[in-house]
Order: sequence, then C-alpha cells, then structure tokens
Amino acid sequence: MPELPEVETIKNCLLPELVGRSFAAVALPWPGVVRRPSAHEFCDRLPGQGIVDLRRRGKYMLWDLSGAEKLIIHLRMTGALLLQPAGCDIEPHTRAVLMLDDGRGVRFWDRRKLGAMWLVEDEAAVVGKLGMEPLSGEFTPEALEAALRRHSVPVKALLLDQNVIAGIGNMYADESLYAAGIDPLKQARDLTHEEVERLHRSVRDVLASAIGCGGASVDTYQQPDGKRGTAQFRFQVAHRAGERCHLCGTPIERVVVRGRGTCFCRRCQGPMSPISQPGRPR
Repeated sequence: MPELPEVETIKNCLLPELVGRSFAAVALPWPGVVRRPSAHEFCDRLPGQGIVDLRRRGKYMLWDLSGAEKLIIHLRMTGALLLQPAGCDIEPHTRAVLMLDDGRGVRFWDRRKLGAMWLVEDEAAVVGKLGMEPLSGEFTPEALEAALRRHSVPVKALLLDQNVIAGIGNMYADESLYAAGIDPLKQARDLTHEEVERLHRSVRDVLASAIGCGGASVDTYQQPDGKRGTAQFRFQVAHRAGERCHLCGTPIERVVVRGRGTCFCRRCQGPMSPISQPGRPR
C-alpha cells in the first residue's frame, strides 16, 4: 500500500489543485526522505519551480516542473500526500512539507519512513526499469502471455514483479487472480491461453474498479483531502483470510508466495473453479 489505484487517485485529486502553482519553500523534518540529490540541494533547487503536470508511473508519482526537472515520489507502504491549508503545524510522522505559493502545503506523511522523493532531470534514472502499465494500450493479452511464458515462477509472484507489470501490489494481485479463477501458486508459464485472457481482463477490471472507488483504505491510505477510499468493501479475498468466500462459501485461505501473504479461495481458484466454468461468468 498504496498501489496503482491509490496513487492514481492521489494524482487525480492533486492535479487540479497543483498545476499552475509553484513551490515557495520546503521543510524536511526527516531529511532521509530525499534520496537524490542531497537534502540541502533539494531544498535549494525546488523553491521557485512551477508545477506543470502530474503523472503516474507504476506506483510512482511524477511531477513535471518548469525547470525541466522531475519531482518523483514513492509512498511505499504507509505514505500519504495530504493537502493542508496555510498555517498548519507539522504533525507527527510528517517527513516533508512542500509549501506552495498560495500558502498551502503538500504534506508527506509516512509512519514507517519507507517513502522516498527524488528531484532529477532524467526520470528514467528512477522509473526506467518499470514494466508494462496494466491500464495502457501496451498491456494486451498477447503481451501478458509473452511475459508469462518467460517466467517459471508462481503467477502471483509475476504479477508483483514491477519490472514486468508496473503498479500491481499484493491485494490487487490477489483480487485479480480470484476474479480470473486462477491458483496463485500455478506457474506463470503454465497458464493456458484462456486463463491468460481471463487474467488480462480481471487485472484491468479490478484496477479500474478500485480507482472508481478512490482506492482502498485498509491501513493508513487516505486521499489528499483526508477522505478514505472504499475499494476494500468490494474485496473478494484480499485481507479476508478465514472469512467465507462470497461465491461458494469456502473459507478464504492465506499462504505465503515468495515471501508475500496471499489470500485465495481453494475452490474458486482450483481446477474445478466455478468462475472458469461455462455459464458462470463473473
């Protein structure tokens, strides 16, 4: 957390508020949040630059600046960007405050200090190795199948590989595999053509639905105005270990796949999955 839908939601919320504004000052209660350049250079170079555009690449947010530099932010597990009015005090767990020319600030809140910021001229230095964007035209069933065939790892692990597909995290990988009726432990290269097509469709549907809900607030995630997302109320397996499957009533199981907790329904995602049977579309 946050994953692609949460970062996309934050970007969409901040875009109309920030484009056309400029930075007035920077406060760094925790200088370690800046990875490049030095914290001193960051505070020196950012003020005065205007905000031209905001974009997302995978789980990264990219701010195009008037000085031809890019401000890149990764929220990691517990980060949030909150738009605060002028005159607000610096609250606990605030790692940076980017002050705007209208007196407001963008507060980078991060309980675990895992988030990061970069100020660079070449964005490829930070995001250049990311894989396909799952909501873009490049992410086709054919492209997904080609990627799957190259890897002898559990399909759940492949969905989390940011060098293959950018932006999918743990909970949306679980939801996508459930919607496609695919066992998360099945080897990526062993998926049938039909399974690949189902997975392609489910990835796009699950991510688009979550964006429509403003993301999922299962831990610290909140939108820049403090509102919580509601995608978690639609989850079928993610964060539901021990609860009953909504479709078949089987208890949701949790296993570890390549170090990541994985929730799934053994019946709906097994060989006789009702999801994949004719006449039982999701």
